[in-house]
Amino acid sequence: MKTPLTLITGPLGSGKTTLLRHILDTVPKRIAILMNEFGEIAIDSQIVEGKNIRIAELGGGCVCCSLLGEFEAAVEEIIAVAQPEIIVVETTGVAEPDALLFDIQENLTRVRLDGVITVADADALIRYPQLGRTTRMQIGEADIIILNKADLVSEEELAQAKEKLSEINGAAPAVCARYCRVDPDLLFGIGRERQLKPPEHLHQPEFESFSHATTATFLRSCFEQFAERLSDSAYRAKGFIRFPEGTYLFNFVSGRWDLEPFPQEETALVFIGERGKLQKEAILSELKQCEQPETV
Repeated sequence: MKTPLTLITGPLGSGKTTLLRHILDTVPKRIAILMNEFGEIAIDSQIVEGKNIRIAELGGGCVCCSLLGEFEAAVEEIIAVAQPEIIVVETTGVAEPDALLFDIQENLTRVRLDGVITVADADALIRYPQLGRTTRMQIGEADIIILNKADLVSEEELAQAKEKLSEINGAAPAVCARYCRVDPDLLFGIGRERQLKPPEHLHQPEFESFSHATTATFLRSCFEQFAERLSDSAYRAKGFIRFPEGTYLFNFVSGRWDLEPFPQEETALVFIGERGKLQKEAILSELKQCEQPETV
């Protein structure tokens, strides 16, 4: 009997890990997670750590191209070790799903593709209406689209976002959500049949990243000012930041950001931006200025 595999895809910062956390909180089945992260530090897998699941990580590259071989091996191992009822694969936001879907179809005989869930950011669809090739492919391959962050736009803008999604993929229903809180029954048991052809292009990610880890403690007011200016230097940032009062999960995407208390010890951050435009030195310099002075 083949193990059902569900693929979660979507642009950077759309809410894929938020959806994964919701699934793990609401689906009472034995789930194995395979996570592909773009940065050198695995932030997302630490966010869902500690739950009754099995996690495998694929980091430092894109699962749709450079890590295909590692992906196949990870799926085989996770079936042998964990014997899950469901496998969920969360791709990096820069992944184009066609190569991965073809690989699942052709080379993974112990799984069956149950469905592709694409998480779209309603706010980003309105603020950045020109969609790139990768985002269009992620939407186009979806069996169901979660239109996340629906609370950040007006009813009229929400209708515009849904129309844009329908123009790209008229077959996939778009479910509006806040923090990806949707009925989990919508996400599994899709079982759509696909006959996929080999991808005809070489995927070249248009983003780059760098990571920063430190034992320093940061001044919160200074860091919040840093976050307000970050859109000048990066498109996406995530990770853990330690303040005197505790450590927080930091999520930033195209100017919007939030902090959530999180039981983590040290600061570890990943910054992502367009290739050639990510201002590493400027970011690290500003971040350094927010460190709390050491007391003698």
